[in-house]
Amino acid sequence: MTVLEGIQKSTEFLAKKDVESPRLQAELLLAHVLNLPRMKLYLNFERALKDSETDTFRELVKRRAQREPLQHIVGSTSFCGLEISVNRHVLVPRPETELLAEMGWSFLSGISSQPATALDFGTGSGCIAIVLAAKVPGAVITALDVSNEALEVARQNAAKNNVADRVSFVQGDGLKSLPGQKSDSREGDESHGQDARATTAFDLIVSNPPYIPTAEIATLDPEVRDYDPRGALDGGADGLDFYRRLSHEARPFLKSGGKIMLEFGDGQGAAIRDIFNGENWIVEGIREDYTQRERILMATL
Repeated sequence: MTVLEGIQKSTEFLAKKDVESPRLQAELLLAHVLNLPRMKLYLNFERALKDSETDTFRELVKRRAQREPLQHIVGSTSFCGLEISVNRHVLVPRPETELLAEMGWSFLSGISSQPATALDFGTGSGCIAIVLAAKVPGAVITALDVSNEALEVARQNAAKNNVADRVSFVQGDGLKSLPGQKSDSREGDESHGQDARATTAFDLIVSNPPYIPTAEIATLDPEVRDYDPRGALDGGADGLDFYRRLSHEARPFLKSGGKIMLEFGDGQGAAIRDIFNGENWIVEGIREDYTQRERILMATL
C-alpha cells in the first residue's frame, strides 16, 4: 500500500464513522506514523508503506474511528506554536483559547512594574500558563488546579517548553489554596472585606473554567464527552458556577490596575457580565473569537 492509497482508504473509513475532516485526520495520523510534516506526504504519495507502518497506521485509524481524539492518539497538540502534551486527565486546548492566551501575554507585556505576575485558574494541561511564561520572559506565573493528575501533565509541559523555572504549580480547590492564604481568610471575617488585598495578588488572573451546563454534557461530541475529564467541562446546572465563584472570590487576589480575563461558552456573555457587575467589577468588554462569537470577558476593579 502506498502513502496515497493509505490516505484514501482511511479517509473513506473515517468518513463512514462521521469523523469530522476525515482526509485531514488520516493525513495527520500517517504523518505521525512516518514522523514527517503533513505537507511532506504530498511529496511521497508513491512511497510504499512498510508492513510495520501499515499495521501501526491501521491501529491508529481504528482508534480515531472510535472517536478517540486525534490529540490523545498522537499524545500532543500545538497551542500558540508550542507543543503541549495531553491525555485523559486534561482538556484538549481549543483554538479559541489561543486568543485568550494572546490577550493575556499582550497585557502582561505592558506591565511596568516587574516582574509581571499572573494566575492561571484551572490550568489543566498548563497551556495558558506556559504560553504566558514563554511570551513574557520576565513574568512569573502561578498555575492552579484541583487535579494532581492534570498538574503532573502541566509540569511536564512546562519542562518540555523550558519555562519550568517561572511557573509555580499549586494543587487545590480555589484561590484559598494559594500559598500564604488561610482557608478561612475571606469567610466570616468582616475585617477582610472585598477590597482587602490577599497575601498573594496578581496583575492578571486568566481562566478557561468549566462552562458546560451539566445536562448538556451528554449531548457533546464523543471526542469531548467521552475523553475530556468531566471536571474540566461541568460548570453546574447553568454552566456559570465558576464565574460566580471567581466574581466573588477573586477581587482580593488582583492588584490595583490588574485584569481578569475569562473564556466562556456560546450565549453566556450577557449573564456573566451581569454576574461581575453584581459583584462591583468594572467589565471592560467582551471579545469575540475567530467566528464572531462572544468568547472572552475582560474586567477590572
